[in-house]
Order: sequence, then C-alpha cells, then structure tokens
Amino acid sequence: MKAIQLQQPGGLDFLRLVDLPAPEAPQAGEIQVRIHASSLNYHDLGVVLGRAGAPDGRIPMADGAGVVTAVGAGVDEFAVGDAVVSCFFPQWQSGGQVPFDFKRVPGDGVDGFARELVNMPATAFTHAPRGYSHEEAATLTTAGLTAWRALVVDGGIRSGDTVLVLGTGGVSIFALQMAKSMGARVIATTSSAAKKEKLLALGADAVINYQDTPQWGDAVLAATDGRGADIVVEVGGPATLPQSIRACRPGGHIALIGVLTGFAGDVPTVELMRKQQTLKGLIVGSREQQQDMVRALEQFAWRPVIDSRYPLAQMAEAFARQKAGQHFGKICLHY
Repeated sequence: MKAIQLQQPGGLDFLRLVDLPAPEAPQAGEIQVRIHASSLNYHDLGVVLGRAGAPDGRIPMADGAGVVTAVGAGVDEFAVGDAVVSCFFPQWQSGGQVPFDFKRVPGDGVDGFARELVNMPATAFTHAPRGYSHEEAATLTTAGLTAWRALVVDGGIRSGDTVLVLGTGGVSIFALQMAKSMGARVIATTSSAAKKEKLLALGADAVINYQDTPQWGDAVLAATDGRGADIVVEVGGPATLPQSIRACRPGGHIALIGVLTGFAGDVPTVELMRKQQTLKGLIVGSREQQQDMVRALEQFAWRPVIDSRYPLAQMAEAFARQKAGQHFGKICLHY
C-alpha cells in the first residue's frame, strides 16, 4: 500500500511517499478501512514540521475517512462497505475524563491516516454522515468536532444567540455554518476583502476587518448594541484573547481552541472576572460527541467547505498552502 512517512528532522522536504506491506485481516474487535481522504489541521502541520518530536518514519494525519473492507470477530457496529470517519482521541469514548496528551492521537503519538489501509479497533471510528464524500467526512474528525463541542457541548448554543468566529480556517467556518443552522447570529473577522465576501455568502451577519479595526472587540460590542457575543470561538490564542474577552457578553462563553498567535501571553483577568465569563480550553472531543454531531449533520442542508484537494503524493504542497494561510475552509488529501 502507498503511505507517507515523515523522516527526521521533520519539515515539508522530509515527507516521503513509500510502499508498505498491507495489513493482515483485522483481529477481534477491529475493522479494516480503505482510507480515501484526510484533511489538514494545524496540529498535523506542527507534526510534519518536527515540532511534536515524532519518531523517524511516523505516518502523519489525524483525520481519516474511507470504507470498511473487513470486520474482525465480535464487531457488529460496522459492516463491509460502510463509510466511516476516524476519531481524534480513539481512547476517549465518552464522559469527562479528558485526554491531556497526544500519545494515542493518530499521526502524532501513533501512526496516522496518510496510508491506504489501516486496521484499528472499531471504537476508533464512527459512521460518516449519509451522503458525505470521503473528503467532506474527513473534515469532521478534528475541525468539525471542535466546532461542535465549542458551540453545543460546552457553549450550550441557543437560537437567537450571537456567535463570534475568528478568521476563515476550518474550525471557524464550521462554527459559522453550524451556528447559522441552529438559529444564531454570526459575526466573523477577517483581514481579506475577498474572504469577507465568502463569509457573507455563507451567512455571516456581519464581518469585521481586524487589520482595519485593531480594537475589533469594541466593534463587536457596537454591532450587538453593547451586549456582546454569547459564544466566542477563539482560535487565535494570546494575541487575540484580550479582544475576545472584550467582545464577549457578561456571563458569556469563550471556547479557547487555537494557539495561532503563540503559546503564552497576558490575559486581562480583571475584565474576564468582572464580566463573569467562562473561558474554557478544549481539544476536539469524544467519540460519543462525534456520533451526536454526525446525527445532527445529517439534518442540515449544507456541507463542509473544502478549499482545495491534493493527491496523497502532493502532501507537501498541501501543507505549503496551509502554512501560507491562503485557504478558506479545509484543505483535503484524496487517495
């Protein structure tokens, strides 16, 4: 089977297309999946750039979608021919005992989905939404579930809420689409006039250019008659968090997801405390949450926004596009 391996010391020039032996028949409790697609996340970019300390030969990519080709003994949830999508934390089935490291995350602590065939426990996958292409399904493992948890599981979104999303990456676009489907108003930020038009076309009620308006937290307050956003999907990190706190209403929820602007910084704790906001970090979600999301997605008319598609052999080019910040939505691999 074809696969991509990351060679030390890491970097886009150290991704190698190789031929590996295909796995044997799945063992009891396992399924075999022909992987047809993956999608790129900043976590994956960090791995391939060598920041995660992955060992030589690691197969990258946390997201995987494809078709079940064989079923091991004792598996009754899946059958040959089922379309499935992987789980980011295979060990986190449900409940509040959250993982806090990446030791079992595919593409990081263990080999991931940049390969044509995998044998894994059946509990490492869920069904894909009916009618989704493999590329569309592959966007759900990380970005889709992160947005779902931020809005629904942790944010408790209600019709009529105002949601603030930052930028045009996969999580933010998912959050925009999900929030609009649930009856919320959405305010988005961007620095691009072209991306502003795309955000409005997706249903954003207002778009703020954060370069033209550095104090965009105040602009959100103005756009909500001083009330602020009920939920903020915060993907920027330390450089954007102060403005997110300013933009969020008293008693509102800030879902801290990304570190695009760094790993540490000052937090205006007095304003956060005075406004009695909830600031909660999150990393993706559980398998049970993914199953709930899949059922919900089957009721919506929209599909994930895919920026571009690359064959497996062009993974380096796909990551170069992501690294340059040129994308709107998700970049996918197909194979």
